[in-house]
Amino acid sequence: MLSKLKSHWKLKNNFDLWMILLTFAVTGSTVAYLSKAMVQWMSLNSTDNLWSIIFLKTFIFIFGYQLLILFFGFIFGKFQFFWIYEKKILKRMGFRK
Repeated sequence: MLSKLKSHWKLKNNFDLWMILLTFAVTGSTVAYLSKAMVQWMSLNSTDNLWSIIFLKTFIFIFGYQLLILFFGFIFGKFQFFWIYEKKILKRMGFRK
């Protein structure tokens, strides 16, 4: 499976693959943590404001993830890979032509 990802992403070595996978993992964990922290900071509880919580978490997951993946991509030295990845995502979401 990892060799398929490596060939699909046209990576030269395993180190690049592991840095990209690490970037995805750290970004996902950070977004999940931030969305939970934001809900607690806004003092929203699940019984009264369920739709507010769903909207807020969705917003953070969609837009926060896009920004954080570029940030962590830069930190882990894979900004160029994630910049190309983000352009594809934005195109699919209808934000780019």
